[in-house]
Amino acid sequence: MTTTQLILSIVCVIIDIILVAVVTLQSGKNAGLSSTIGGGSDTFLSKNKARSLDARLAKLTKWVAAVFMVLTVVLCLL
Repeated sequence: MTTTQLILSIVCVIIDIILVAVVTLQSGKNAGLSSTIGGGSDTFLSKNKARSLDARLAKLTKWVAAVFMVLTVVLCLL
């Protein structure tokens, strides 16, 4: 194992841990179901959904997953 492979493997493990943490921090899709049935969809939370923590975590999940996939392909090619 070369130094490059070792460094990339360590970075890959760190990215894996971050990905698991980000995914587990997200709330489930059913979390907002009770508020939409009872309160309608014209609430403050539904208007600002793009600015919520869940939206940021979803975007972060996509980026971390993309980095993980690219890093895995690079590790396989080395």
